[in-house]
Amino acid sequence: MSAKRSLPSRLLNAVIRRLLRMSGLTLSPETLVFADRDDLHSALEARHRERDPVQRDRNRLSGLFELQELEVSDVMRHRTVMRALNADDPPEVLVRTVLESPYTRMPVWRNSTENIIGVLHAKDLLRTLADVEADGAPVDVVKIAQRPWFVPDSTSLKDQLAAFLKRKVHFAVVVDEYGEVQGIVTLEDILEEIVGDIADEHDIEVRGVRQEADGSILVDGSVPIRDLNRALGWSLPDQEATTIAGLVIHESKLIPEERQAFTFHGKRFIVLKREKNRITRLRIRPAAETALPGE
Repeated sequence: MSAKRSLPSRLLNAVIRRLLRMSGLTLSPETLVFADRDDLHSALEARHRERDPVQRDRNRLSGLFELQELEVSDVMRHRTVMRALNADDPPEVLVRTVLESPYTRMPVWRNSTENIIGVLHAKDLLRTLADVEADGAPVDVVKIAQRPWFVPDSTSLKDQLAAFLKRKVHFAVVVDEYGEVQGIVTLEDILEEIVGDIADEHDIEVRGVRQEADGSILVDGSVPIRDLNRALGWSLPDQEATTIAGLVIHESKLIPEERQAFTFHGKRFIVLKREKNRITRLRIRPAAETALPGE
């Protein structure tokens, strides 16, 4: 064992110590150095048996333990749902798009959404607009944008977290083994795996999920399974699929038609809307409930 621990190990151990203290359990630095994942899980479970834990703290610790097991592809925002800017749009369209977006950073593309040529920070755009008022020069988004950073979709979250901290950047474009753009990942995406949703005044609570008066849940097909599990306390598997639409396709072994329904993992899934080969809207309810007329 190396005498000098890596940045990811030191960082994770520090966060683990803090979260364990919040849960009422303290481990010494020496224990953390030599403890493996199973040891820490055992310590946490022992504490849970002693008293009722706070579920939020337990979720945070579970997120920490999973950083090495999860890959960037598990938490990225897929290219089909990511918000991006067309470099050839008029300046007024780009400014309006940035102002209407809840995100601080947005990828910039040209000719194709898969051809990412930069990443625009809202602050850089606003600073440029202030300068434009002074000298009347046109806004050139490509010149303002920062160079994109491309990362493999197979990178572990632990390694990606360390890379974000080392580079002091918050945003990366995710590509597959062929160099094709798959989506984007941010530092916040990884931190949310540890601490849960990081909401601000511009965030929409559990975007793409809505509870109906009859107790059923309306879900956009692009909603990540992990987000749905956290929001509703469910335990749908996410090993074979990332999104809820992907889970339905994986379990049914086909591309369902609208109004088709399936039952698995204790839930009833009804496909409400499909666009081409994409499931875009579903209704989910407990499997034991009787379906409403027309479903």
